[in-house]
Amino acid sequence: MSSTDVPNSSDTDVLHPLEPAEERKVSVKRTIDETPAKEERPAVTFPEGGLKAWLVALGCALTLFSTFGYVNAFGVFQQYYEAHQLHDRSPSTIAWIGSLQTFFMFSGTLFGGPLFDQYGAKCLLPAGLVYVFSLMMTSICKTYYQFLLAQGILGGCSAGLTMAPGLAATGQYFHRRRGAAMGLVVAGSSIGGVIFPIATSRMFANPRLGFGWSIRICGFVILAALLAASSIIHARLPPRRGRFFILAAFKEKAFVSLVASVFLIMLGLFTPFFYLPSYAIQHGMSTQLAFYLISILNGASFFGRVIPGIMADKLGRLNMLMAAGLVSGILIFCLQKMRTNSTIIVFSALYGFGSGAIVSLVSVCLAQIPKNPGDIGTYMGQGTAVVAIGILIGPPSNGALLSRYQGFDRPLIMSGVFVVVGALMVIIAKITSKRGMGIHRRL
Repeated sequence: MSSTDVPNSSDTDVLHPLEPAEERKVSVKRTIDETPAKEERPAVTFPEGGLKAWLVALGCALTLFSTFGYVNAFGVFQQYYEAHQLHDRSPSTIAWIGSLQTFFMFSGTLFGGPLFDQYGAKCLLPAGLVYVFSLMMTSICKTYYQFLLAQGILGGCSAGLTMAPGLAATGQYFHRRRGAAMGLVVAGSSIGGVIFPIATSRMFANPRLGFGWSIRICGFVILAALLAASSIIHARLPPRRGRFFILAAFKEKAFVSLVASVFLIMLGLFTPFFYLPSYAIQHGMSTQLAFYLISILNGASFFGRVIPGIMADKLGRLNMLMAAGLVSGILIFCLQKMRTNSTIIVFSALYGFGSGAIVSLVSVCLAQIPKNPGDIGTYMGQGTAVVAIGILIGPPSNGALLSRYQGFDRPLIMSGVFVVVGALMVIIAKITSKRGMGIHRRL
């Protein structure tokens, strides 16, 4: 046998003549199976800034200015309806209008989020036009059921479909700085929450405008903002094809525990947004000054949505969410003893900061859960849809307690308990999160 007949070592590594055929097949199959697995999921990168990314963030802020910011002004509507069109209805009954509007705004993201993931920002403008239409219909409403349909249901659903791209698009451009970016985006709702209560209360008091034209003017302002937003919001990632919902998210412990904790927080969080003007008037504050309380609250929430968001990128997003929840719950308990103009105004500012942080950080925490950034809209939509049930139940339940006991002590105690318990449950979300959700492992 010549030396040329003897296989060299490199040949035997590839195919040994005495190696059994089945073992060779298994070896080859294992090699084929393992090779693509390493190339299957390339590392996802994020721009973390740049002109296009910040323009998208600006457009998203405009959508929240027009939707969440306007809805934040319902405390003014609650007081106005009690004194005018719906004076024959109880506070609890009137609160259903705002509660339904807020519920459908959040639950509307259940469809708006997946639509954005699958079709991009092109779904924003049609939803925005329907939202403006709901405002125009609200301006001509006279009876309770008309307000319920136009402002509560149609306005809430279209606001949710409009808001969803604003919450999801920013998450595709930022990861490491997502807390700061989302804080700036959600701060758009704070600006709207400052402008709309002041504008509507002043216009309602103007006999030359009245209720109808006051709402129409708001509608035209919102139309301009949404047209600008739709021109600069763009999805960065390719559309996700296939299933519309991702029900497997409800099998993830981190997702379920986070949604459960935020659900409890939302049961009590919106009580001051609905009833603070009525509470202040009952304790001797003038009607005009009471209308400004919502603007003060939303003005302070601007800083609450920006500063904690920046801090969350360094100290931990769940840590900041829990801290903001505890502070807000304690403030609700303290409101029972705040009965002078000065103490109620201070409460408005402090509570605006704490509640603003919660609204901002909830979006950031939900956006951290999906492994694929292209699923952010769907995860956020499904999560906020569940949370919206708490917003639907909370204010009317407090209104029922207010009507029965003719006082605010019991509604405030119930709201404070829900917020504090929900904040403490964030600890469970932190423990069950194996990936840490982008936070430091410290409480």
